[in-house]
Amino acid sequence: MMYIYKLIFLSLICATMFFTSCNGQVKKDLRKENTTISSGQSKLIETQFSQTGDNVHCSLQDRKGNLWFATTSNGVYRYDGKSFKNFTIKDGLISNSVCSIIQDKTGNMWFGTDNGLSYYDGKTFTHISSSELNPDNTFPLNVHIEYMLEDKNGKLWLGTNKGVYCYNGKAFTSFLDKKSVLNKNGLELLTVRCMIEDKAGNIWFTTCTEGVCRFDGKSLTNYKPNDEEYFRGLLEDKNGNIWVGRRYKGICRFDGDKFTNVLQNGKFDNYVVYSIIQDKLGNIWFATEADNLKWETEGGLWVYNGTTFKNFSKKEGLIHNAVWSILEDIAGNIWVGTRNTGLCRFDGKTFTSFSE
Repeated sequence: MMYIYKLIFLSLICATMFFTSCNGQVKKDLRKENTTISSGQSKLIETQFSQTGDNVHCSLQDRKGNLWFATTSNGVYRYDGKSFKNFTIKDGLISNSVCSIIQDKTGNMWFGTDNGLSYYDGKTFTHISSSELNPDNTFPLNVHIEYMLEDKNGKLWLGTNKGVYCYNGKAFTSFLDKKSVLNKNGLELLTVRCMIEDKAGNIWFTTCTEGVCRFDGKSLTNYKPNDEEYFRGLLEDKNGNIWVGRRYKGICRFDGDKFTNVLQNGKFDNYVVYSIIQDKLGNIWFATEADNLKWETEGGLWVYNGTTFKNFSKKEGLIHNAVWSILEDIAGNIWVGTRNTGLCRFDGKTFTSFSE
């Protein structure tokens, strides 16, 4: 598949490509960037451009065991268990504001940013700029790639502020341009925040304006539990339930038949849930944030064992109470990314800071 990627990117001058209809012709710019990455450092260090509201937005462990952390101002950090290496625009990344990471089936790392898409083959970056790929105004400008997913068939899905796009190994196309998609409600999927593929092969989307959407391979439908439109995190648990993060209202769960609010009957029910994971023991973890007036003192990391909720905050050693991303590594540690470009690790007893 890697051979196909390179052939496409090297040969395309005008071709049907990224974020456009099947007839749109776009120009491809292949840039092999400087591969001299910054030397290793013991912690994730903020740059002079960091702002208090910037965050460690998402995280991933690759097949070699390296941990990757995407930030909204400092590019991407890779941690090999000993030191961090920072990838920025100086190293070939298309933007320092990165919101999504995936590793495809061939091992390439893909980075969705506020200015298009980059992928890294372990040596060089190749990127696709939204401004450079718009010769006939068919390509949407200022594409912010909020989330990415590779499905079981190897298709890459991109959730953006301009809709959902798919890459089949040859071309990028607009998902809703396909006449085969039944879309009775006229959904646009313009503000996708998260995506998952469930065990049955359904693709789920959370949006800011159209609720929770599901594509079953033929039809696209949406749900608005509690008459709400704005949702964030998504998870399918080991029992096949779909967990959905609400906006400043906690969490709800879909059992295949109906949505049920899972209540803590306390402060958790007033927080936005950005990220959700289930650990090896079956516990479900939630990355939460309180509203703007309280994010310094409330929110934090929560865990649910099926019966009760437990909160971890700065009082327990969490680096910041506004949590955006969570990851369980192969050793069972929980990595937590926060605002103020914060990163820490929880080993079940103690939080250790990995940022400064």
